[in-house]
Amino acid sequence: MFDRFDIFFVQQLINGFSVGLVYALVAIGFTLIFGVLNVVNFAHGEIYMIGAYAGLLAIIFLAPPWVALLLLVLAAGIAAGIALERAAFKPFRRFRDEASLKSKAMRESTLLSSLAISIVVRETVEKIFGADMQAIPRAYADAMQEPISLGELAIASGQIAILAAAVVMFASLQWILKRTDIGLCIRAVAANPLGAQYVGVHVDRTVIATFAIGSGMGAVAGLLIGLYQGTIFPAMGFAPGVKAFVAMVMGGLNSIPGAVICAIVLGLAEAVATEFFGQGWADLVAYVFLVLTLVFFPTGLFGAGRERV
Repeated sequence: MFDRFDIFFVQQLINGFSVGLVYALVAIGFTLIFGVLNVVNFAHGEIYMIGAYAGLLAIIFLAPPWVALLLLVLAAGIAAGIALERAAFKPFRRFRDEASLKSKAMRESTLLSSLAISIVVRETVEKIFGADMQAIPRAYADAMQEPISLGELAIASGQIAILAAAVVMFASLQWILKRTDIGLCIRAVAANPLGAQYVGVHVDRTVIATFAIGSGMGAVAGLLIGLYQGTIFPAMGFAPGVKAFVAMVMGGLNSIPGAVICAIVLGLAEAVATEFFGQGWADLVAYVFLVLTLVFFPTGLFGAGRERV
């Protein structure tokens, strides 16, 4: 039998694993977009927030069943991702030559553009809904907090829901990338955008599909964590966005399995850190991991052969 310290430690690991799965869902969007466009989308945290608010509005006005709620939020995330791509990234893709695609100025322009969009979206949501936390209706929030006893351990139903949703979405993503035409196009554009264009791949549609897939997963992650925590607020996407970005860098920038693994490791490390430090120090773990990765693994843990981060 576990003693009390062991029980608490294992419980923290379970909590950290759940949080790591949420980071992984967000990190996949970062990684997909970087792999195709070679740029960082700093508005991805706001997609996460939009998913939470779309879920809240759907619950208030429609009170849909769980599956319908997930599908509605997925659709909202896809729509937001497409709108983001049109507004922040499309204007900078009018130049298709190799020099422009690899230009440092192009990367910086799209980075700043996505950062500007993120600020505008966050401030707009704050003006509409207010800066205070919004409570999720109890019928839905309580359903994510029902305890499930496993001997001396207790797992919330929300943690099971997060695990199930993550497994389904990871499996679906792998099926899309490996078994569908659009997945083949995404991998082709990620490998060589000019070469893909020359052999007939519609690069513009492929980029839109990439944003749609990554943003849909990010929105669902925002809904899940909003339901699990019971409250949402306009700046809720900042911290998960930073953690997901760190996971992407640790994973090697364009490695989806690497980003998923590093996101889970990050969640577990934060949970373990609370055993020895205060809760407020747990956020420091991500920045420590980022510095260590940049110093000792400049191509990421799973990015051998790639350019330095």
